[in-house]
Formats: sequence, structure tokens, C-alpha cells
Amino acid sequence: MWLTIKTWFKDSETIFWARLQVFAGAAAAAAMALLADPSVHAAIQSVLDPAYVPYYLIAFGLVTEFLRRRRATDL
Repeated sequence: MWLTIKTWFKDSETIFWARLQVFAGAAAAAAMALLADPSVHAAIQSVLDPAYVPYYLIAFGLVTEFLRRRRATDL
């Protein structure tokens, strides 16, 4: 089973990370579309404060670079 999973991601952590980000983005978009209730929207904003979005993007960029450099040094 693990070999099948690794094959689906082409044995690359970077591809796994990219697909995870796409899945998370699609799930978040679907949740925001389906849960248009103001109380749910406020609860989500309290957990994911919009003021911290730039920091989330910086963290995602650092993880992406780390994974890419890790694979590049293995070659």
C-alpha cells in the first residue's frame, strides 16, 4: 500500500505538499460556500484570523522550499 501511495505522488514530498494544499484550498472553498451562516463564518474567522494570512503564506512557502531543497540534495 505504501508503494502505491508513493507512486501516486511520484515519490516526491513536494508533489504531496502541493496536492495537500490544493485539497485544503478546495475543502475551505467548499466549506465557505456551504456554510454561509454568519455564526459559522465568525467561528471560522476566530480560528483562522485574517490578519495572520500573510504568515500562513510565509510558512507554506518555507515548507515548500524545505521539501524542494531536500529532494534536490538527494539527487
